[in-house]
Amino acid sequence: MRTLPFVVFAVTAALTACASVPERNATLDQAHGRFTTAQADPQVAALAPEEMQRATEALRAADLAWSEKDSTATVDHLAYLAAQRLTIAQETASNRASQSVTAGAAAERNQLRLALRTQQADLAQQTLTASQRSVAQKTTALAYEQARTEQSEARVADLESELHDLNAKKTDRGMVVTLGDVLFNSGQSRLLPGGARNMEKLADVFKRYPQRTATIEGYTDSVGTDSANLRLSERRASSVMTALVNLGVPSDRLSTRGYGSQMPVADNGTSTGRQMNRRVEVVFATLP
Repeated sequence: MRTLPFVVFAVTAALTACASVPERNATLDQAHGRFTTAQADPQVAALAPEEMQRATEALRAADLAWSEKDSTATVDHLAYLAAQRLTIAQETASNRASQSVTAGAAAERNQLRLALRTQQADLAQQTLTASQRSVAQKTTALAYEQARTEQSEARVADLESELHDLNAKKTDRGMVVTLGDVLFNSGQSRLLPGGARNMEKLADVFKRYPQRTATIEGYTDSVGTDSANLRLSERRASSVMTALVNLGVPSDRLSTRGYGSQMPVADNGTSTGRQMNRRVEVVFATLP
């Protein structure tokens, strides 16, 4: 009976420890899952070591942010960057594997030509005809592999550009690109010339990914009446949509919505906070 208090204490301590375990971050867990898959792929390890190293460093940065209890948005963004780095590593490995296949096909074609020169004269014409057919097939396969190589390289470049230029963040609503109020004069909805570059970058994303759709959301600070802010946010969202349509983005892939001063991302009590709240967010629908 003397052991009973000790057992009760141990059970209580275990329950307290379990209750103190922090909630997991789903985005970070997904990045770790993708890292485990990529790390287990011998092709990725052999053909894309540098890219995997960069992915490893990105994942460490996300883990560090999580362990230091940074904001969920920061951890999500760093985990998203790590996942994109893993995609780059996997596609780079696939690209280099395709190049190896292409080189092998060319070498095989050359060996076949050499063998044809040594065959007996009475079989030369027949063998040559069969060889030419085989060479034609291999040439077609070679062109296909070269096209795949170019496409893979372009996708890698697109991902890099999306990471650095658009600074998109993965959220529960989808991938979000935030445009600050430098696009507009205070209280106005007409786009300023300085925002043209951002519009071109966004239009390029739609052209590279023709299956993507997006919702353009307008927001304001708390200065002014709710009704006036709502109308201003709607007009600003519409201005961004019009700019994208003028740059060649089909209108049926876009929709707009104004939220006025709802859902602020900073304190409206400071000028800096109000500036951050005056924004337009382009929310790309999550792809399957």
